[in-house]
Amino acid sequence: MRAALAEAAQAVAADDVPIGAVVLSGSGDVLGAGHNVRERDGDPTGHAEIVALRAAAAALGQWRLTGCTLVVTLEPCTMCAGAAVLSRVDRIVFAAYDVKAGAVGSLWDVVRDRRLNHRPEVIGGVLADESTALLDAFFRTQR
Repeated sequence: MRAALAEAAQAVAADDVPIGAVVLSGSGDVLGAGHNVRERDGDPTGHAEIVALRAAAAALGQWRLTGCTLVVTLEPCTMCAGAAVLSRVDRIVFAAYDVKAGAVGSLWDVVRDRRLNHRPEVIGGVLADESTALLDAFFRTQR
């Protein structure tokens, strides 16, 4: 999670919402990392999770991320939760819950939907206070 928080800090420098993500191999090696790049790239899909999942897939040379863990500083939205399911990650670990847009248990629960063919394990609340502090500080400057 500390690596994901470091990624989130990079988003602040680009004036984007400080969300960071890393994809870890089964042995704990970082396969991909990313932070929000929506503002920088003008890309609505430029979420930290998507950036990290793409980097991990490129590193492995395949789209299936079986055995991997997605670690992210904020509960994934519907797009990112769907991407995690489709990439076949084994687990999602996130810091802060997102009651307004979270799709891993808060507002929706995409990843545990029994109609889908893959359901990753979910661990939430890891270093949530640190992630929340980073987000709160960013949004204070936006108001």
